[in-house]
Amino acid sequence: MTDPAKELLDLLDIETLDVDLFRGIGTGGETSTRIFGGHVIAQSLMAAYRTVDDGRSCHSLHAYFMRPGDTSRPVIYQVDRARDGGSFSTRRVVAMQNGKQIFNMSASFHVAEDGWNHQHPMPRVDGPDGLKNRGELRIGAADLIPDSHRADFLRPRAIEVRTVAPLDFSNPAPVDDQNHLWFRIEAAKGQDARMQHCLLAYASDLDLLGSALRPHGVNWFQGQVMTASLDHALWIHAPLRFDEWHLYTMDSPFSGAARGFNRGAIYTQEGHLVASVAQEGLLRPLKPKK
Repeated sequence: MTDPAKELLDLLDIETLDVDLFRGIGTGGETSTRIFGGHVIAQSLMAAYRTVDDGRSCHSLHAYFMRPGDTSRPVIYQVDRARDGGSFSTRRVVAMQNGKQIFNMSASFHVAEDGWNHQHPMPRVDGPDGLKNRGELRIGAADLIPDSHRADFLRPRAIEVRTVAPLDFSNPAPVDDQNHLWFRIEAAKGQDARMQHCLLAYASDLDLLGSALRPHGVNWFQGQVMTASLDHALWIHAPLRFDEWHLYTMDSPFSGAARGFNRGAIYTQEGHLVASVAQEGLLRPLKPKK
């Protein structure tokens, strides 16, 4: 297992402090400047799972980001066991740093049941074979990135990503809001269903907000926009093995009022829909300082 993969598993190995009270590390993951949104989503889901009986799997979560996470400090997670019914359990998780909420989440867990099945088909896009890894593309573009962002831009990551139609990192042209990438996580190999779900939750925040930037030809490296995830919703439809390739297909139906709305669907390589995602994010134009 590579170091980024081990780092991600360590990040999700949260510490039990007391009944329904947990602590997770704040360092590691996608950035060094603030805690990546998927980081706190995944740790919150793991905290909730620690209070749910075996046999009940998360089928949905809904969350709000309230303050930036500080990577120099741990995060405290308090779980409220809102309800345990005959077939569903509901949990409320509050994430705190410095005595203040940075994030809260509600999650629902369901026993396995049979029912009718249908799904939308997976889009027809190029498969992962033959596409370059994002890490390789970033190494080739490193000289175009400002010095202040270059270390994070090049840092090794646990998520292996292959973008179907990658954009120019420094000066992207305006394009359609639809965005497709293949991703997988080495750390998921051999893990149980709960960890698979937490790793999926972590990865589901990747690139989603960027879909709303695509039609406008801007990105984070140009200094034109302030971005932040405002909320996040994830629905898990089926079991998965996240060490295998999955397609993350995203779009952005709307942006306006300094916000962008984004949707995502996650498929196995065989075309089975395993999860759906929605998120609204801040897209605030930055004005030059006088």
